Amino acid sequence: MLAMITRRAGNARRVFSRATVLPFLVRCAIGVSGIIAMSVAWPIELFGTQYSVPLVAVALYPAFAPRGRGATFAALTVITGWVLDTAFQDASIELWRVLTIASALYLGHSLTALAAVLPYDSVVNIDVPGLWVARALAVILVSAVLTVLVLALSAQLAGGPFLLATVVGLAGAAAATLLIARLIHRP
Repeated sequence: MLAMITRRAGNARRVFSRATVLPFLVRCAIGVSGIIAMSVAWPIELFGTQYSVPLVAVALYPAFAPRGRGATFAALTVITGWVLDTAFQDASIELWRVLTIASALYLGHSLTALAAVLPYDSVVNIDVPGLWVARALAVILVSAVLTVLVLALSAQLAGGPFLLATVVGLAGAAAATLLIARLIHRP
């Protein structure tokens, strides 16, 4: 047991000594995104108590192990917190919370994908993560603007036509997903 702990501590020391700046900053951004999403999604009363420690650990886990299922588990934990807060704690559904959670989850997920293919000791030109983050921020901005516009339109178009358009849109999204899945798995 002691030999295993010593070996892991030696491996961690070697990783930290060989790490370069940009991959380290990408992993820091993953952690910050996770903590922001987690703190906005879960009830604010929870933070500052002993229950915040496992939530912060789950939020930081994808930064340390980006190749596993940690990002998915962290995102599901964030979503669970938001659902629990809005459904059982009667917190109001506010647009800023929804946009912040969605933006932090998308940015964290996108950066986790980058970190999964970016070794911690690689020498990388600033253009690689810079363009990656710029694309992710552009997607976040366009999504936020479209969300606000659709919400404004939905208030004016409420009723049968809006419900029909929603069902048709969901069916189209499901059909596109099935088509892409079939094209990817084609022999």
